[in-house]
Amino acid sequence: MTRWLAEYAWLPEHAEPTPDVLIEAEDGRITGVAPLVGGGAPTAGIEVLRDAVRLPGLTLPGLANAHSHAFHRALRGRTHDGRGDFWSWRNGMYDVAARLDPDSYLALARAAYAEMALAGITCVGEFHYLHHGPDGTPYADPNAMGAALVEAAAHAGIRLTLLDACYLTATVDGEPLDGAQRRFGDGDALRWAERVDAFRPEDDHARVGAAIHSVRAVPAEQLATVAGWADRNGVPLHVHLSEQPAENDACRAEHGRTPTRLLADHGVLGRHTTAVHATHPTSADLTLLGDSRTGVCLCPTTERDLADGIGPARRMAEAGSPLSLGSDSHAVVDLFEEARAVELDERLRTRRRGHFTPAELFTAATVAGHAALGWADAGRLAVGDRADLVTVRLDSARTAGVPPVGAFFAATAADVTHVVVDGRAVVADGRHLTVDVPAELRTAIAEVTP
Repeated sequence: MTRWLAEYAWLPEHAEPTPDVLIEAEDGRITGVAPLVGGGAPTAGIEVLRDAVRLPGLTLPGLANAHSHAFHRALRGRTHDGRGDFWSWRNGMYDVAARLDPDSYLALARAAYAEMALAGITCVGEFHYLHHGPDGTPYADPNAMGAALVEAAAHAGIRLTLLDACYLTATVDGEPLDGAQRRFGDGDALRWAERVDAFRPEDDHARVGAAIHSVRAVPAEQLATVAGWADRNGVPLHVHLSEQPAENDACRAEHGRTPTRLLADHGVLGRHTTAVHATHPTSADLTLLGDSRTGVCLCPTTERDLADGIGPARRMAEAGSPLSLGSDSHAVVDLFEEARAVELDERLRTRRRGHFTPAELFTAATVAGHAALGWADAGRLAVGDRADLVTVRLDSARTAGVPPVGAFFAATAADVTHVVVDGRAVVADGRHLTVDVPAELRTAIAEVTP
């Protein structure tokens, strides 16, 4: 058994952190969570404290990054020197995509996932569409690129939901894939399903889910095939949705309805589905998403980096859509920043303050994100849940004098000191225990950029 003594811990159903909490775990599961009685010894006696690892600061359950494109990490700092929009940024992304193979992708993803671990992320949803060779020819192992991502997460010490994306066309009206896009495609949804069926990671840190890249990339008549595969296998289904007004306009022109309505009409929406971005929904779209309990993953740092716009987060939540968070293009890897940006962007959009409580932002960054990735037993400091712990300093230049409940409005990823995943220490004293993250990022990025 392993014990930790947290100076403060954020426990389920509590509006703010609790001081002096003893957490016990065995075989990767939390077996005990006990606030100290009156600030003194727990009822089990003072002896249990002597072998407890002390965690000064605020201890949280593991953070969940519900939307990642690992190879985008190579673009950080390389796409900010001129004008443009999502569509012009995409050209640079395709240049990196064309350079990757299973070995270089393993190196890059390993470093990117280790950076996430340093930021307190214990589980990532990898929205994976980089399937085949540069000209579209499958590797000898058709799932070699997915296998590289699974191995990368194992090296970095975090869990992974590989959201294998169906990507068949370049535009809503069915233009064929070309250039770097050719390596994304499987021909049709049935062949996509056959390939994904053949991939079952052996290690228990990884699971396979499904993704519809977007209504641009999967023809309407094949949406139900992907959704049906996810439903039969009981796995999460994610989809990029209404990230750009141009996508909405093209969908209306081709199908006479919004992307959200198109997905609803083909059985894609539901409790196990997460819409990523949903930046430009109509009021009717919000009702469709909320009534079906479709989740929404917000990626504020990417959405602002790409000039996508600000989505109606509060209206989504009130409509009934659970909110989760993602770092997407990894312009920033910091779930604290993503969480507070949900509130701060809403202030910019409405010119009013106070839309989300700290507890709501905490939920989006933890339990809701894990649930969106199919890990219902993670994201809480509760008996029976996975022993994922993330400790944040409360004495840094950013957090000194800040009450623990205010951490999501003050802390950054740099304030994370300790990370435990499934009971195993991955980060200690702000250092990844197995990966030299800066050095590996430099090397891996140099191999795939001009």
